[in-house]
Amino acid sequence: MSEDHSSRTGPARLNTSVAHNARVWNYWIGGKDNYEVDQQIGEQVAGMFPVIREVARADREFLGRAVRFLAGERGVRQFLDVGTGLPTADNTHEIAQRIAPDSRIVYVDNDPIVLAHARSLLTSSPEGVTDYVDADVHDPDAIVERASGTLDLTRPVAVMMLGVLNFVLDTGEAADIVRRLMAAVPSGSHLVLTHPTYDGDVGGEGNVAAMEFWNAHATPPITARGRTEIAAFLDGLDPVEPGLVPCSQWRADGAAAAPVPQFGAVAVKP
Repeated sequence: MSEDHSSRTGPARLNTSVAHNARVWNYWIGGKDNYEVDQQIGEQVAGMFPVIREVARADREFLGRAVRFLAGERGVRQFLDVGTGLPTADNTHEIAQRIAPDSRIVYVDNDPIVLAHARSLLTSSPEGVTDYVDADVHDPDAIVERASGTLDLTRPVAVMMLGVLNFVLDTGEAADIVRRLMAAVPSGSHLVLTHPTYDGDVGGEGNVAAMEFWNAHATPPITARGRTEIAAFLDGLDPVEPGLVPCSQWRADGAAAAPVPQFGAVAVKP
């Protein structure tokens, strides 16, 4: 790693008595980096909203398709992955560097267990670079400043925001974060976005009660949004076909995939 953030991430920040999204998400996709409290809350939420495991898998598969599209078809060689979560198989850098070994990837998160795993697991190809910065999505200026040590912000960047804006409870603030991040990257950059929804036409009704339970028993607090609110995050950008759709259906291979209550989109900065 090119920067040591240990002074900002000590053991005191790691609270294993309260379920945390990064670890619960890891549990839902079959990972091992979670605690009993995460498993308990994960089971409670899954009992209220059984599709959540499908959402988790669909989000992960969307990540793979989006990175392969950007690295393979759009020639993107720089990725800023905000809210990366716990490393599993086929992370952004692994997919991108498999296609283009010289790809440069910066991961952003602020959970100490994520940081600990990032240091040991997020390695790079010899030709490329993989780095991690400890920063909060609520502070886009800090993200840009720290990422600029690894990424050339005069060249196109894919800004990855998968399942992270739902932790910014104020919609206006979330839109401003997107604007500020995309303002820092040049024309030809892309925004990659997923976001949970409560829209009934994609099965999102159960999200409301499940998120209320989550906010009472786990951290950080979360919100769902409607299609129109999520689409507004793409303002000023040109969506790549098929636009904003359930992430399970974005350029899905083979037979038509069932929709999940998690929208996904890739859009380019003109």
